[in-house]
Amino acid sequence: MEPSPEQSPHHAYPDHWEADVVLRDGGTARIRPITTDDAERLVSFYEQVSDESKYYRFFAPYPRLSDRDVHRFTHHDYVDRVGLAVTIGGEFIGTVRYDRINDQGRPASAPADEAEVAFLVQDAHQGRGVASALLEHIAAVARERGIRRFAAEVLPANNKMIKVFRDAGYTQRRSFEDGSVHLTLDLEPTEKSLAVQRGREQRAEARSVQRLLAPGSVAVIGTGRTPGGVGRTVLRNLLAAGFTGRTYAVNRAFDEGLTTLDGVPAHRSLGEIDEQVDLAVIAVPAHRVPEAVADCGEHGVQGLVVLSAGYAERGSAGRELQRELVRQARSYGMRIIGPNAFGIINTAESVRLNASLAPESPARGRIGLFTQSGAIGIALLSGLHRRGAGLSSFISAGNRADVSGNDFLQYSFEDQDTDVALLYLESLGNPRKFTRLARRTAAVKPVVVVKGARHSGTNPPGHAVPVSRIPDATVSALMRQAGVIRVDTVTEMVDAGLLLAGQPLPAGPRVAILGNSESLGLLTYDACLAEGLRPRPPRDLTTAASPQDFRDALAEALADGTCDAVIVTAIPWVGENGEAETGDGEVLAAALHGAAAGSPAKPVAVVHVEIGGLAEALAAASSTAAPRTRPTTLAAQPSGPPAATTAPTPTEPATVEAAGAAGAAGAAGASGTEEADGVERTPGRIPAYPAAERAVRALAEAVKYAQWRRQAATPGKVPEFLDETTDEPGAAALIDTLLGATPDPRGRPLTHDEARELLGRYGIPVRPTLPAPDPETAVAAAARLGYPVALKTTAPHLRHRADLGGVRLDLADEDALRRAYGEFTELLGKPAELLPVVQSMAPRGVDTVVRASIDAAAGAILSFGLAGAPSELLGDTAHRLVPATDRDAAELIRSIKAAPVLFGWRGSAPVDTPALEELLLRLSRLVDDHPEVVSVALEPVVVAPQGLTVLGASVRLAPPPPRGDLGPRRLPNY
Repeated sequence: MEPSPEQSPHHAYPDHWEADVVLRDGGTARIRPITTDDAERLVSFYEQVSDESKYYRFFAPYPRLSDRDVHRFTHHDYVDRVGLAVTIGGEFIGTVRYDRINDQGRPASAPADEAEVAFLVQDAHQGRGVASALLEHIAAVARERGIRRFAAEVLPANNKMIKVFRDAGYTQRRSFEDGSVHLTLDLEPTEKSLAVQRGREQRAEARSVQRLLAPGSVAVIGTGRTPGGVGRTVLRNLLAAGFTGRTYAVNRAFDEGLTTLDGVPAHRSLGEIDEQVDLAVIAVPAHRVPEAVADCGEHGVQGLVVLSAGYAERGSAGRELQRELVRQARSYGMRIIGPNAFGIINTAESVRLNASLAPESPARGRIGLFTQSGAIGIALLSGLHRRGAGLSSFISAGNRADVSGNDFLQYSFEDQDTDVALLYLESLGNPRKFTRLARRTAAVKPVVVVKGARHSGTNPPGHAVPVSRIPDATVSALMRQAGVIRVDTVTEMVDAGLLLAGQPLPAGPRVAILGNSESLGLLTYDACLAEGLRPRPPRDLTTAASPQDFRDALAEALADGTCDAVIVTAIPWVGENGEAETGDGEVLAAALHGAAAGSPAKPVAVVHVEIGGLAEALAAASSTAAPRTRPTTLAAQPSGPPAATTAPTPTEPATVEAAGAAGAAGAAGASGTEEADGVERTPGRIPAYPAAERAVRALAEAVKYAQWRRQAATPGKVPEFLDETTDEPGAAALIDTLLGATPDPRGRPLTHDEARELLGRYGIPVRPTLPAPDPETAVAAAARLGYPVALKTTAPHLRHRADLGGVRLDLADEDALRRAYGEFTELLGKPAELLPVVQSMAPRGVDTVVRASIDAAAGAILSFGLAGAPSELLGDTAHRLVPATDRDAAELIRSIKAAPVLFGWRGSAPVDTPALEELLLRLSRLVDDHPEVVSVALEPVVVAPQGLTVLGASVRLAPPPPRGDLGPRRLPNY
């Protein structure tokens, strides 16, 4: 909304303060500055506030606003006087205002840094978190305008408002004066305030997805009058799944006499429906979607699934249509899945929702699935169904204009019906937030991700999100740091998901292999070695092995304390006539389940070759087994009237069962076992794989994830380095000086001496270099530094290129230096081109390179590798997000493939890795404390057996990029 001409010309309307937010109940609202055009909205809003709330606001009866009040509350300079409003459907539901004051509490201007703040929320919307959201945003505005403290006067009886201030997490002081509570809040964010903000964000966003997945009623808008078509297909699938809520068919083209369609009420518009509609599935042409959205918003629909195409996937014009669609839906408080979506599924018994184009609703299971591609979604649903796996929920988000993978992670973290979250992503709108949410979710349940469009450098059509320029290898490393299981293909995702959903986590990498095929066992053994596992020699049961032999061998392996997991290999039995017998799969499955049920909880996977019925029988173990983790209490209940609770049916057992005799065998394990991480687990389905490599790869991912879980239970620390070598204030002052009063947005590189000074403030000494524009100056520099010295060119094309003659080392005296200088200029060019420098020699060691850089989307990234070919040619570089912990630093130097060189490879002396870890932590601290440091490269860093030496450093400063993750919570606008 633009300001009127009456607005102060000195302070333009701050449109960057506008934000869409998710409220506590999962609905959305818009926060924006109040303008002079809002007089009528303000008066209407105030008329709907109760007398009690008015009394709490003004400390006296105040039935109506005077013209003077309206003028004062709608005219702001956006610096010393600011008002924000929360709107739904264009109308105010809450307001907040601050006025800058001086020490005496009178109106003031800068440099006064305190402001008086007051809130007012409509009674009908109290309890939705409106005031808490307003406090976050008005505090951010105040900090931007140089205000450091809020003062508030609150009546003692106004407990709700006192609680808003108390729970915000800011440092505060409280006193009782003249019959009111006087509160003072310091607005500098604290760990507590950030934790409070993120906790509220998590609960609100999880609830917003839960409202979509568990509606009490669904209307399909655009249901065709004849069979076929998108809308009619969704309606058919809703009915076939047995949706427990109410279903409506809506089409403005229905005949007036049509009252039912496929047995459900038929209406020409939502206005004809007498009851609340929670979810609308929109399947009309794109040009008719705005009309449908408006109809939904005006009749209180909570969320939309937009199947219609013709948006951002069609180019710039479609992208603008998509943005307008999101703006329109959010203005009514609705969230959107889509457009161009495939639909959503929730298999919870209390919901049974299939609002998608999938012809068959998957069985109930413990896997949650999110995909940005309808085609991939179809393939994943089909693959999981073929292998007997069930789902808890499914979202195919299409163009992902609103609800995203981040929202799905928020929901999955709380969903008690989900043990494993699988995500197919083609773009990351907010990588920094994704890694934060993924780390938290992965701490309680596995998160498996396939990232499409990895190497294109652009987003797929329809995905209007910022493009991150960080390499895919870096993205993968950052996901690993967050505990995400990153795989390359959707097949690998299903393979890993089946193992993680049905089996306990392995305690280590030790693998037992047993089976009736020596060759298949050897293939499995080789695959284990290739994946970094520690396999025991395969146990060959011979082709004559019976199912009882398999059971005995598996039970023995599971009971062995030196084994962490078991892979069973099986080929068909050969009968007396020489023909393969493939009909004994059910018997073998029963034997394996029986062994697993009565043994310690360890993961079991089966590799089989054409054994009829085996995979199906192994998968027959209930996919509705009791959940393995229950971190929170978000229940998958419809948002409408609750459905009656039903007991498990014979076709949906609540304990582990297998086909045929496996039921009895598995019953012994129905009581569950407790794993090393203390989580009770119920023995589940045993995953079967058609190739050894696939089973081993899935197990290897489970081993790495389990190790990450164990380490995450006791996270590393970020050392403070509160010693004389760290000078944060001095570094800040130096950065301000170097950037100047009006810094160039493009930034500036620091000179060698400037970089040395800045790094020195954080205890990172850089060995000095002296310019050598001619031989005499070079000799004088060497005499000053002391022999032996190195002569190096700093020309960009020769820098760090000893292989091209750009570096001469161990020059012991003046003669050697003059000779090297002459060869320099003779072979490589004139001194003015080479820019030679002289530097004293460092102790011998391993040359490494340490870097830190800022990506606008992902944040600050710390990188490490060996200098030269390993990192530059082979890409052997490791990455971690900043701030790095002591554990991150230790893992960083050990995760490159060439790491053995640092630890005494081939008889060499191990280098001082603790000193290297400290350097990494100091650099991490520097870029975390000072976001203006957008790029640092320390190259080479020579790590010796005792200590290290930084021989070269380049630093670039620039105005810091915005940190959206530290600001008030808001929905992205792409």
